[in-house]
Amino acid sequence: MRIFFLVLVGWLFAGQPVVVAAPAPFLLLDPAAMAAYKTAYQAHHQPETAQVQQLLHEADRALKRGPYSVATKPQTPPSGDKHDYISQAPYWWPDPSKPNGLPYIQKDGLHNPEAEAMKDSETLSKLCADVQALSLAYYFAADERYAGQASKLLRTFFLDPATRMNPNLNFGQGIPGINSGRNFGIIETRHLVDIPEALALLNGSPSVDADLVPGLKAWFKSFTTWLTTSPIALPEGQAKNNHGTFYDTQVVDFALFTGDDALAKATLQQQTWPRVAVQLAPDGAQPLELARTRPWNYVSMNLQGWTRLALLAPHVGLDLWHYTTPDGRGLRPAVSWFRPYLVGEKKMDKADVANTSNTLALDAYAQATRAYPDLNMAAVFAKSPTFTPLPWTF
Repeated sequence: MRIFFLVLVGWLFAGQPVVVAAPAPFLLLDPAAMAAYKTAYQAHHQPETAQVQQLLHEADRALKRGPYSVATKPQTPPSGDKHDYISQAPYWWPDPSKPNGLPYIQKDGLHNPEAEAMKDSETLSKLCADVQALSLAYYFAADERYAGQASKLLRTFFLDPATRMNPNLNFGQGIPGINSGRNFGIIETRHLVDIPEALALLNGSPSVDADLVPGLKAWFKSFTTWLTTSPIALPEGQAKNNHGTFYDTQVVDFALFTGDDALAKATLQQQTWPRVAVQLAPDGAQPLELARTRPWNYVSMNLQGWTRLALLAPHVGLDLWHYTTPDGRGLRPAVSWFRPYLVGEKKMDKADVANTSNTLALDAYAQATRAYPDLNMAAVFAKSPTFTPLPWTF
């Protein structure tokens, strides 16, 4: 009788459909541009076919990596809980004039190997990169292996009690001898904006069931609360340089992802808009970033943050692409400022102390093409023949 009952239950539920999560919206990616690229790929056009094949190759490698967790690190945060994220300020070194090296002193732009030995930042970056590659591969190839692996990585890192990261950065970028954590650690989670886009790319997959998206939204909502209320986090919102830019990108993106449009709009209007006058000169230069020891790296990185904010703003009815201050400061001059450097007409007054590339600046140019079609972006790209604009970079 028991066997009959089990068979009956199995028969009743065998044909039941998997409950798939409600569709997630794109926040940074352009769904029309993505759909057009997919159509071109399916029609075997070039360079779309070659680019997607390269993407699939990377996703195949991601199938064999992970899962990732901050809970497996050898270091124990001051809280005693390995689920808490921890990192050390990268540009701070032992003071050679002190017997124990404490407190540490700053050497801007020079990475201390001690900091690189702490792997939570690297772990988070790898997670985001693999989830992005896998979700893109699923979008183009509809292969459930990719969605299944992406779902596994997300559950392990954010949701499973044994391996999840606590939604805070209380111990980010601590400085030995000074503090155990600072607001500057928030720059290390800027890649988390990849996760809402990944869920949008995974729409329709049975691997993204009805529990995954709500679980991730709950995690991101808790993290956003930490960002906007913690005494450690709040100073990052007041930072004048790229740290402030990327604080805004995270708060706005996560607020939109979790349905808090009011917070997203208020952050843009009350923090991002005033930043234009603080960070951008009338000619588009970024004086605060140009003063750093890695000026090209930081002006390029900060422009990436600004373009992300411009992509997010329309979701709450705002237009950052075309906003200007009374004296002409705005995102268009900031994009235009890069042109003579990218085409070889000008060179930076001060070289970076570490190697860098033009990739971030070119990616931002590719995004800006839609907002500023008269800037002749093709001439800029022609000077970098190895660069291909892709609709999934932001």
